[in-house]
Amino acid sequence: MRVIFMGSPEFSVPVLEALVDAGHEIACVYCQPPRPAGRGKKDRPTPVQMRAEALGLQVRHPVSLKGAAEQADFAALQADVAVVVAYGLILPQAVLDAPKRGCLNIHASLLPRWRGAAPIHRAIMAGDAETGVCIMQMEAGLDTGPVLLREATSIGAEETTGQLHDRLSGLGAAAIVTALAQLDTLTSDAQPDDGVTYAAKIDKAEGRVDWAWTAVEVDRHIRGLSPFPGAWTEAAGQRVKLLASRIGQGCGAPGQVMDDALTVACGRGTVQVLRLQRAGKAAQDADEFLRGLPLPKGTML
Repeated sequence: MRVIFMGSPEFSVPVLEALVDAGHEIACVYCQPPRPAGRGKKDRPTPVQMRAEALGLQVRHPVSLKGAAEQADFAALQADVAVVVAYGLILPQAVLDAPKRGCLNIHASLLPRWRGAAPIHRAIMAGDAETGVCIMQMEAGLDTGPVLLREATSIGAEETTGQLHDRLSGLGAAAIVTALAQLDTLTSDAQPDDGVTYAAKIDKAEGRVDWAWTAVEVDRHIRGLSPFPGAWTEAAGQRVKLLASRIGQGCGAPGQVMDDALTVACGRGTVQVLRLQRAGKAAQDADEFLRGLPLPKGTML
């Protein structure tokens, strides 16, 4: 098929590669414009732009698709379908209607649960047992369109958002290839009104761990915010990111370090912190971290 691909972050790259490998003609790749990044604040292209250019594909990165000229350029590509995954811009109705078969979105949740910006984070933070990807026919509403294909997967007991992100990216890539191959025979299922939840964008202000929470809540919070923006606490007068954890054994005063394996007491139960990061330093496993910043038994976080 003749495909317009629309995506920006690393999550979208395996999808683009899968479409190319499946033999689809990529008419054009749309992504977010390069933006200042790094210490030098130089404009940095998105991961999708870098991969598309390496593949020799045409790339466009308009600031908006609301203008008549941009919409005309989009329609002139005469695509069979547009595949959209974490693109980052709202698609006006004229854009949604331009491809012959419309626009298909890869969404990283089991719709209608976790519509919106941060479905992977929110699924882990809420303690969901499973999640997945949906191939959805796009319409004007926020992730409200009918679902053509869904693939579910269990969430691991110690899985972080970063790890689940990578798994769902691969799952989505395989699912869209299947969906395009079966597009003439797939049934579109309207999303039910029951079970709708919204995955609000993650705010950095959410990061601080409250050790008065239960161990289950703290563990989900740490894993759900890892690696970005990162849950954090204060240890020995420093802000420290907590990047991996598991449920521990025992009990104690909330925030108290219980042993030399960095088991920390919560409002109910304990959490063992497995991976941490100090400001300006690389992430480290707990044993290596403790050699540089000892937190002996009895320390209060």
